[in-house]
Amino acid sequence: MARVSVFGIGYVGVVSAACLASDGHDVIAVDVDPRKIKEINDGLSPIVENGLDDLIARVVKAGKLTATDDVQYAIDNTDASFVCVGTPSAPDGSVSLTHVEGVCRNIGKALASKSAYHSVVIRSTIVPGSTEGTCIPSLQEASGKLAGRDFGVGYYPEFLRESTAIEDYYDPGLIVFGSMDKPTDDFLTALNSGLDCRIHTVDLRTAEMVKYTSNTWRAVKVTFANEIGNIAKASGLDGQTVMEILCSDEKIAISRYFMRPGFAFGGSCLPKDVRALKHLAAETGVNAHLLNAVVEANEAQIQRAQDMIEASGVKQVGFVGISFKPGTDDLRESPLAELAARLIKKGVDIDIYDPYVYEAFAANNSSSGRGNDVIPDLKERMVADIDTLIGNSGAILVGNYYKNTVVTLEKASKTLPVVDLTRMNRAMKSEGRYQGICW
Repeated sequence: MARVSVFGIGYVGVVSAACLASDGHDVIAVDVDPRKIKEINDGLSPIVENGLDDLIARVVKAGKLTATDDVQYAIDNTDASFVCVGTPSAPDGSVSLTHVEGVCRNIGKALASKSAYHSVVIRSTIVPGSTEGTCIPSLQEASGKLAGRDFGVGYYPEFLRESTAIEDYYDPGLIVFGSMDKPTDDFLTALNSGLDCRIHTVDLRTAEMVKYTSNTWRAVKVTFANEIGNIAKASGLDGQTVMEILCSDEKIAISRYFMRPGFAFGGSCLPKDVRALKHLAAETGVNAHLLNAVVEANEAQIQRAQDMIEASGVKQVGFVGISFKPGTDDLRESPLAELAARLIKKGVDIDIYDPYVYEAFAANNSSSGRGNDVIPDLKERMVADIDTLIGNSGAILVGNYYKNTVVTLEKASKTLPVVDLTRMNRAMKSEGRYQGICW
């Protein structure tokens, strides 16, 4: 069992402290508010949360949870600290780190006189780079010690929902944390080892970003559901019924396939249907804020790829893939075809390797080049193999993933500019001549 101090007896702090104590850990809750301290020590919950009153009463009675305002006492009598103070919005929308920085300085002062190793784990919601840019410097300056050597640092975001926080603590949908030292990593791993959930161990900034991504994704889902509900109601339909049926489809509608950063969407369905739903919204007097943003953002992703190619200054580009997705010869509203057409208009010479489109032309199928209404002389631009494409190109754009091309393209990225829209190799990140659109 561990000895843990929890700084901040707010919502996250008090739930975390109570659950840690319930698991058998010795927990000291730290706050500046004497009323909260008294309530905890009296076995009372300072917040309203389902099941928390009984939990706190039980762990306080068992001597597993106490509260204090004495930072030095808390640090001296624990092996790790959780920082759970608030990070409110500043007037300009940025996150305020005033409380987090203040707690880190107080912890740092206490660490100055402690010889034993101590891990400081940030749980407050802070934007990527905050642990490294604010928390660690504050801890180091106040303690006179070096993070990662003299004391540990981690970032361990929480995903607790009000009214179901205790349930979420013991049945998490996501566990992620980052650390800069092995003792902190080991501590957080052991803390979560008994939970039935995959543990994601990442760097500090990625852990910080995951927290914001999770919260923002929830907000986007609420907004999407509301917008569909508004359009459905205006059309005489029940939007909740529509969304309930949608959410029953875990194969496609709720699929992780569509949650992979990369290039724009296209094809015969998605662009057409988004436009149609936008039009229906306009006809029924509904302002489709999110649908409008979807179209705008998709267009911006095509422009982003165009800017990346133009920045290379190359006038002869080889496209790997031209259909709207790999495994088909369908070019209907393919964002790759749109991108190629724009570059051609700018005077860039385009050659294309796409085995499925090439096969259709070679077989003289009646549907050869189906859906293409933007690329001039498409048939003449097709090449039979990837080596020919690379040999004739000053830069390569990887638009679709074809397994047989990966090794050759990786080698080409050592000598040619390569713009990757699909991530042909998960291990590759933007570096040197290789540039990924989102990584």
